[in-house]
Amino acid sequence: MSQIPIKTDEEIEQMRIACRLAADVLDHIAPHIQAGVSTDHINSLCHDYIIEHDAIPAPLNYTPPGHQPYPKSVCTSLNHQVCHGIPSDARFLKDGDILNIDVTVIKNGWHGDTCRMFSVGQLSRKAEHLCSAAQKCLWLGIGAVRQGAHLGDIGHAIQKYAQSQGYSIVRDFCGHGLGRKFHEPPQILHYGNLGEGATLKKNMVFTIEPMINAGRAAVKVLSDGWTVVTRDRCLSAQWEHTVRVTEDGYEVLTLSAAELKQMATQENRR
Repeated sequence: MSQIPIKTDEEIEQMRIACRLAADVLDHIAPHIQAGVSTDHINSLCHDYIIEHDAIPAPLNYTPPGHQPYPKSVCTSLNHQVCHGIPSDARFLKDGDILNIDVTVIKNGWHGDTCRMFSVGQLSRKAEHLCSAAQKCLWLGIGAVRQGAHLGDIGHAIQKYAQSQGYSIVRDFCGHGLGRKFHEPPQILHYGNLGEGATLKKNMVFTIEPMINAGRAAVKVLSDGWTVVTRDRCLSAQWEHTVRVTEDGYEVLTLSAAELKQMATQENRR
């Protein structure tokens, strides 16, 4: 297993800045998620916001081995698209759609990575429950993060809940370390066993990004070389945060202002 980077406190502060910007992009685009809007227009709005904040959209022209360059600045994955959907001026949102927007920025040489589900109009009960369950999977995975825990603890928490709800977990993709590089060790599997995998240490930074399917876990890549869809065309939902391991738990680096406000409201209602 490759060495898992441990960030310095100064590097963590740089990552906070990049991650905060990535989260702000999602807050910025939220009011524009409406029926009739093209996914390419969403991409353009996100791209402009990132550039205006002196950052770089990491996906644009990103070329991992065996791939053509990714042609857009964010990923927009609709309904049965699992991840890496390419924004298009021919794809318009319609009532009842669920949309994942995945944003990664590079700010001062550091990456921030997050994604969120958006709903268009009135969702079916099935779609609404899937999106909610996928978000809970994310937070259960985050809740397993603490110094001395194991990578398998994260996947176990996600797998246990997803399967209890009758959902499957995509195993072809995983979370990853993040820093100056888009993808660093470790790989964060969204399934696993308690006590297995590397031990978590303070100032490790990685994404947790479970992809939860309403049907089977099997996926395939479309002819564009990027867009991943469910083979059975059932809905898929994904949420992602970048997380830092702390002495006594975790710090979510990609919490946006809107999310913090929502969490505070929920806390006050208890």
